[in-house]
Amino acid sequence: MKKRFPYDTLPVDEIKTLKEFSNLCRRDVLTMTTLSKSGHPGGSMSAMEIYNVIFHFAAISPEKVDDPERDKIVISFGHTSPGVYAVLGRLGFFDPDTAIASFRQAGSIFEGHIVRKVPGIDWGTGNLGQGLSAGCGYALFDRIKNRESYTFVLMSDGEQTKGQVGEARRFAMKYNLNNLRVIIDYNRIQISGCIFDIMPSNIKENYLADGWEVMETDGHDIARLYSTIKKSLEIDKPVCIIANTVIGKGVSFMEGKCAYHGKTLGEEDYIKAIKELGFESDLEKYKELRKKKNYTFPGRSFEIKVSINKGKSRTYEPGTKIDNRTAFGNALLDLGIANKDNKENPILVFDCDLASSVKTDIFAREFPDRFFQCGVQEHHAATVSGASSSGGAVSFFADFGVFGVDETYNQHRLNDQNYTNLKVICTHLGLDVGEDGKTHQCIDYIGLFRNIFGMRLIIPADPNQTDRVIRYVASQPGNYFVGMGRSNAPIITTIDGRPFFASDYEFEYGRADILRDGKNGFIYTMGALVPRAIAISDQLKQQGIEIGVVNYSCPVAIDENALNMGIKTGLVISYEDHIADSGLGMTIASYIAEKQKIVKFYRLGIRKYGSSGTPDELYAEHGLDVETVKDLIRKLLKV
Repeated sequence: MKKRFPYDTLPVDEIKTLKEFSNLCRRDVLTMTTLSKSGHPGGSMSAMEIYNVIFHFAAISPEKVDDPERDKIVISFGHTSPGVYAVLGRLGFFDPDTAIASFRQAGSIFEGHIVRKVPGIDWGTGNLGQGLSAGCGYALFDRIKNRESYTFVLMSDGEQTKGQVGEARRFAMKYNLNNLRVIIDYNRIQISGCIFDIMPSNIKENYLADGWEVMETDGHDIARLYSTIKKSLEIDKPVCIIANTVIGKGVSFMEGKCAYHGKTLGEEDYIKAIKELGFESDLEKYKELRKKKNYTFPGRSFEIKVSINKGKSRTYEPGTKIDNRTAFGNALLDLGIANKDNKENPILVFDCDLASSVKTDIFAREFPDRFFQCGVQEHHAATVSGASSSGGAVSFFADFGVFGVDETYNQHRLNDQNYTNLKVICTHLGLDVGEDGKTHQCIDYIGLFRNIFGMRLIIPADPNQTDRVIRYVASQPGNYFVGMGRSNAPIITTIDGRPFFASDYEFEYGRADILRDGKNGFIYTMGALVPRAIAISDQLKQQGIEIGVVNYSCPVAIDENALNMGIKTGLVISYEDHIADSGLGMTIASYIAEKQKIVKFYRLGIRKYGSSGTPDELYAEHGLDVETVKDLIRKLLKV
């Protein structure tokens, strides 16, 4: 790995070379944005010297682009992708002509906002305000691995008003991430005008108030910028560098004009601009390349190898008073103990001031150095936990459903696009939350997370299945959501009274569990309603009505065998503590429709916000109680 910022003072010949390099890259920025007729040239040009100095002198190179020991560079303002692609391309991370010609073209990895598929990009961004949280995740994991790496987070000034930035600042200071450096492109312009007019923000004062060291410099003076960054590396705390810049720098008629934040040049202005930079137009060359689409894009693998000791599963006997939350906490502790010496895939746990409620406190007491209390800062917690997992950590983010799903959906969506290895564990789902009322009853967790392509969803039925599910997701790469209610969960048993999810049971993603057989119909359910479905089945059987029960714990995965069992009886009922129009019922409905099955199908679920009350009261209020469902089935079967 090359030495980081090797010169005490930047030599004159290096300064000259870097100035010429910046000019060349500015030409590339204007060429690709004019060619594609879209993009953000202004900020790309104001940040050019920042990108130039960082990518030249940080410990990263094209040959070591995925070396774990490298410095990590997070570009938080992903719309300045033209500047990033220009610098990385000219430094040999990929073919610059391909980046220029295919910029913002369908099928190209050189998208309008940066993505991790591009060599040299450590975190795909575009949604402003998340980059510092991601940088915290990288810096945290590097420290856990005892690496000498630094994480540089390059940010815009406009995004400093985002609340998540403040969350990340406080986290970085609390955990003394002294290997974290922020550099702000302070051009004072955002898309609608001057930052002071759009939304004033005391950037320097905010970082100082949270305990950071703050330095200021000229963002276009390469020698001063280099020296400031190098000096910051000697400071034993997080450092923010405010680099004063000019939007559109290098082209006189673009400088200081907010219009060029997101406005590209027409061909006539393009020719005038690059002439001012000292170049002739080569737009026709790139038009031809873009037309032919004869590109070869660099490949990049984001496979995360996970080797986890799952430990010995716990079995809770019938009659045990325990909730799924506690089963999760116990399994998490077991995983921590079984993997305490696991250097490649350490288990990390992130909490948002709910440790005693979501039961992460069980793990925290035993492994305080692997437990990170983020406070009431859910957006940051979701991102920092995701970024920390991208290097191989098995990261758990535990929260209430309304915070861990509804409040942080955007963060999880970006995590998924960045190929993370995050395990999202949410408790307090559905009407089972009870007396806390509608603000805390998360009833849309499936409907939201089914839209994230790489997220697998699991809603376990009881503490025994929860135990095995938690061990399973820890051992599997990728993103998983495990959801559960608040109340004690009865142990699910077989007909003869033995724990169903015990002995030789192993969880398999996508496989449903036949808990009760039936010939008159089947109920498909999950989570808190599983024991109620069993009660419905057992009680109706005494009246000669045989209703099967299927625990459909993976509500967005199709188990054809399990579904066809119910379809053959002629009556299928989905029964869920979730909005009826976006949960398990819709998974089953899509299968029935696509396969053109003929069957009576009824979706039982939530169709309005809940009120405050016990779970039993709320289920009755929504027609999900045992007696109401029994009456419905008798009516449907005309018995």
